[in-house]
Amino acid sequence: MRAAVLHETGQDKLEVLDDVEAVGFGPGKVRIRIRATGLCHSDLSAMSGVLPQPAPFVPGHEGAGEITDVGDGVTGLTPGQRVLVCWLPACGACPACKRGQTQLCLAGFLNAGTPNFKRPGGDVFGFAGTGTFAEEVVVDAGCAVPIPDDVPFDIAALIGCGVTTGLGAAINTADVQAGSSVAVIGCGGVGISAIQGARLKGAAQIVAVDPVASRREAALRFGATEAVAPDELADAKQRLTEDEGFDYVFEVVGKSATARTAYETTRRGGTLVVVGAGAMEDVLQLNMFELFFDEKRILPSMYGGGDVLRSYERAMALWRAGRIDLESLITHRVPLAEINEALDQMRTGAALRTCIEM
Repeated sequence: MRAAVLHETGQDKLEVLDDVEAVGFGPGKVRIRIRATGLCHSDLSAMSGVLPQPAPFVPGHEGAGEITDVGDGVTGLTPGQRVLVCWLPACGACPACKRGQTQLCLAGFLNAGTPNFKRPGGDVFGFAGTGTFAEEVVVDAGCAVPIPDDVPFDIAALIGCGVTTGLGAAINTADVQAGSSVAVIGCGGVGISAIQGARLKGAAQIVAVDPVASRREAALRFGATEAVAPDELADAKQRLTEDEGFDYVFEVVGKSATARTAYETTRRGGTLVVVGAGAMEDVLQLNMFELFFDEKRILPSMYGGGDVLRSYERAMALWRAGRIDLESLITHRVPLAEINEALDQMRTGAALRTCIEM
């Protein structure tokens, strides 16, 4: 089958090969024919080494498709069933799951260290234990989440990561209050989803911050009340909050520099939500006095900060009711053979989300 492979960490191009085989099928596993997959910035971060991932590997973790086979012991899933791929399935038995914080379950991360593809030259890993830049993938049954027939594969794929992460950051983690002021730094697919979540929660002011003009324009269509370049943020803070700062600031870039800006843009007693996934060596510096004196809440948001299965259902219900726009998030579509074009679209900021059609 065909799959896009990164041979070594640090390379900026993928090679589309037709000699890749999905492996590991057996008890507790399912085989999925991928129909659509989104390109998330985390895929680029894994390719560059910002996020740890053994190589060679098949990127992609935001996918949807049809089950073609189920292993022994799998219940509730059947061949032909339409599913989205959950890259962080909950085991249901660890302390985090028992506390109801299923987004903190580590079981899914362990899958990233087990090869689920192979080539004549050896084993190939799947990013985050999945690897949806492939025509077929074998994953734990918990990674396959059934979707209703009226949810298209491309919409389901987005819900599998970016939409759930952004919406959840605003709804679950921050619990944005009606009438509040919000700034979102970084307006790709996840940032736009955070904007939609803040709008749903009734925020009065939502300022989108991004260096790319087309993304700023898109943010306004998705619910931002104002969109500014990074060097205009200080002026927006002065004009809109009398320089006090915003009630909620979402950092959706994953860099300490933007996180520091986000902290300084948050009002005293306000909330900074860290959504972007950054590098382990990139350290955010805060002094002990400001932490005490400003009383700002710093809330990391992992995969939307809530139970992902409930978050999926909520996103589908909101989309079905017309309360959130997911179709317009997909600004580009390419076949798997043109995956490197999709990477360029992400790097330049030309795309909010590119759908790779399989």
